[in-house]
Amino acid sequence: MKTDTHPTYFPKADITCACGAKYSFGSTKEKIEVEICSACHPFYTGNEKVLDTAGRVERFKNRAAGAKAKKSTKSSK
Repeated sequence: MKTDTHPTYFPKADITCACGAKYSFGSTKEKIEVEICSACHPFYTGNEKVLDTAGRVERFKNRAAGAKAKKSTKSSK
């Protein structure tokens, strides 16, 4: 078998999140920087951000309400 084919393993690698949280895991890299972690991810924190650009959600709700109103007027005839 070939020798020196596996990378160096760091049992206490430092992982740093953009939110400031720090973790220590085993990895083949000594330092890792991540953008999002379980401390700041909306799924785990429950703080969901809804981005409504250009009123798309409102436009959809208005169209849905209009379609429902149109359907109810046809069925009442």
